Amino acid sequence: MSRDEQLKQRWESVVTILSEKFSGGEDLDLEGIIYLIGVQELGKIHATFKKDEKVNLMHIAICRLLEPYGYYEFEYFDNEGWPHYKVKEELPPLKAGEQAVLMKEAIVSYFLEKELIE
Repeated sequence: MSRDEQLKQRWESVVTILSEKFSGGEDLDLEGIIYLIGVQELGKIHATFKKDEKVNLMHIAICRLLEPYGYYEFEYFDNEGWPHYKVKEELPPLKAGEQAVLMKEAIVSYFLEKELIE
């Protein structure tokens, strides 16, 4: 199986599992999955978030997802338990499709690490 086919199958598994659990089976999009990862990383699963906090949750997720690629490094948790990251290397300029593939690869790796998928 090619790398692209394996990524596609694993991505579809992630979407199916998370959609069934969090959106009543309606497929979550990339942003929705990034948001869920941010909530997971914050650890406040049952909290209600304001709009600016939702943006921050997505930022946390992106930092966490791209940390293994060398773009971000975890620094500390603040007094409210929010994780903070520092930029280690700027992301290269990517086209929209390339960004989506990078994020899907990072999300699949994250859920492989969390043993949600194989």
